[in-house]
Amino acid sequence: MSAADPPDGVQREFPLSRLSTVRTGGPGEFFARAGTREQLLALLAWAREEGAEVRVVGSGSNLLIADEGVRGLVLKLDRELAAIVVEGRAITCGGGARLPSVAARAAREGLSGIEFGVNIPGTVGGAVRMNANAYGGELARTLQWVDIAGPAGVERRSADDLELTYRHSNLADGEIVLAAGLLLDREEPDTVRDRLAALRARRHEAQPQGIRTFGSTFKNPQDPTAQGRSAGLLLAEVGCNGLAVGGARFSPKHANFIENTGEASTADVLAVMDEGRRRVLDRFGIELEPEVQTLGDVTFPWR
Repeated sequence: MSAADPPDGVQREFPLSRLSTVRTGGPGEFFARAGTREQLLALLAWAREEGAEVRVVGSGSNLLIADEGVRGLVLKLDRELAAIVVEGRAITCGGGARLPSVAARAAREGLSGIEFGVNIPGTVGGAVRMNANAYGGELARTLQWVDIAGPAGVERRSADDLELTYRHSNLADGEIVLAAGLLLDREEPDTVRDRLAALRARRHEAQPQGIRTFGSTFKNPQDPTAQGRSAGLLLAEVGCNGLAVGGARFSPKHANFIENTGEASTADVLAVMDEGRRRVLDRFGIELEPEVQTLGDVTFPWR
């Protein structure tokens, strides 16, 4: 089979900006949705035969896509690979399952430990790759195992194998999270639901709503000289709220969020990031690290 004759369901020159919450970036050379393990493995086999690089897009909520587009095969997991199954205190999630949906399902079942996920608009696969955390919760505390599809086939790894640290795992490029197993604690469903409601309200009060953004731009610094200040607070202190380049700007409400105010390009976003990072470095001597993930040939200006 040649690249001129890809498998059924593979689309050419797919507008990937549709899959990104900030709505920037160019097309994907090939794009497909995978709903079963068999379908995914067949797509991966085709990509290997063609020498095509493979990338996965989750909810697109932490993603910056190259303006020039993306070569190779871009995949999105759905159907069986986005399912949520509860057995006792254990939840098995497809890599494409949305983390807020997992948190809501756990609450209905009277299971606690994943509540923080209600405010992370990403998928389980992305959460594993980044060891997602928010509001005092962290995926590493509940994650038991993951099924990974890679060049050698499907492999199950324990959470310890992933070397999870702050916003980091050791998953390599090309390794895809098919499923993850969580082990949670029993608690009264109403108590867990109330906690979810409080977390939603807290996010709504602190973060901009109804805008095109990819969420947090920079990681909160671990540098002791930050004295516990978040990236958003540091950016605000150097006057980044509302700072704009082209159609991209730091949110007036929360300086660690970049908005697409109209027709922003990824280049606009990178320019805004560069200016904010430069100001924090000049003022405080702290080097902010990007939290946003990239797809395609995206180069941060300071590297």
